[in-house]
Amino acid sequence: MTHPDATPGRPAARPVDAVVIHPATGSPRLAAALARSRIAVRTGPAPAGDPDRTLVITDPSEHLPLAVFDGLAARLGTFRAARLLQAPLDVDAQRKAEEHQLRLTKPPGSLGWLEAVGAQLAGIAAAVPPPLPRPAVVAVFAGDHGVHAQGVSPWPQDVTAQMIGNFVAGGAAINVLARQAGAEVMVVDVGVASALPETPDLLVRKVRAATADLSLGPAMTTDEARQALDVGAEVAARLVRRGVRCLVTGDMGIANTTPAAALIAALTDRPASGVTGRGTGIDDDRFRRKAALVADAADRARERHGADALGILAEVGGLEHAALAGFVAGATALQVPVVIDGVISASALLVASRLVPGVEHGVIAGHRSVEPGASAVLGELGLRPMIDLDLRLGEGTGAALALPLVEAAARVLAEMATFDEAGVTEK
Repeated sequence: MTHPDATPGRPAARPVDAVVIHPATGSPRLAAALARSRIAVRTGPAPAGDPDRTLVITDPSEHLPLAVFDGLAARLGTFRAARLLQAPLDVDAQRKAEEHQLRLTKPPGSLGWLEAVGAQLAGIAAAVPPPLPRPAVVAVFAGDHGVHAQGVSPWPQDVTAQMIGNFVAGGAAINVLARQAGAEVMVVDVGVASALPETPDLLVRKVRAATADLSLGPAMTTDEARQALDVGAEVAARLVRRGVRCLVTGDMGIANTTPAAALIAALTDRPASGVTGRGTGIDDDRFRRKAALVADAADRARERHGADALGILAEVGGLEHAALAGFVAGATALQVPVVIDGVISASALLVASRLVPGVEHGVIAGHRSVEPGASAVLGELGLRPMIDLDLRLGEGTGAALALPLVEAAARVLAEMATFDEAGVTEK
């Protein structure tokens, strides 16, 4: 499999043999991630030797993984830094969270899936109780698609830019639901066809103005796919640097369910008919055309690229899909929970899981979209959604609705009394 470790035109990546942290401080998941990447961790003053092969952290901030990420990203690029810092969840923290829940004033397991999410949050942070997943930000990655020309959506492509204006003005569904959840909305232009001015709520990181028509050939180059992956990881780090402690995925792009279905079909080897949905509500004729197009594109992607997830992403994906994959990898590398939305986010997570195996363990599925591809991905990766309300809007709406439940899982571990503390007799 080809990994997006380098981008043409960049300085050659320098290998890092060791990370030196001075003054000494620890982070068990960070140490595990670096060990998996065969990078030694040392504490104390930097030893003599080749400085190009040693990353020295002389001012460990409150968020040590971010300090190491920044150092690696400056040398290797943001997505590759995110790949290097992936580690399994902390099993000791998960076990302690599960044991603590058994001592809380309730019958064992009576809070159901909420207890599993609480243990997952503990494993992500390597702490019991885990930090509250707030403040939270919904990052809406936006892009346009050349395949729109094939009539796969009844909406004009201009609606992408118009809806971005609605997001920035605070009038869209995601703005309403994010406000209810106490979350902020940030829009990232990674591939919108129109030229948009940057504002405090709109970050312009355009890789190109829309993808090419995936039904006729590659949607983008592998270099462009790498750039979009880097954008996503960069945005994740930017938000964590601001103190954000829960990242939420959102999307905007007319016709973007078509590349999502093509990615899912190509990466899971499922029939296109089983993972293609009606998106914004297309009629039967348009749906048949869309499903046939997805089948042809997915077959071509598999034939050309086999199991190469980066090649498949470039062949049939969208720029927002690529950026979302990088965003998820960045969040999990920085040990911050990420709540994903519907089928666009699910397809991006699937890409991320192929490029960074195990990344899905740090992800919480916000909801189950009615788009069939979303359920296919959740099943493929073993994820259970927090809610199931027959949603299919996108934007991050389902994930925003799930945020209070994710916070509740953390609060149960932090605030609920044990039998001993409450003076309640156990059974």
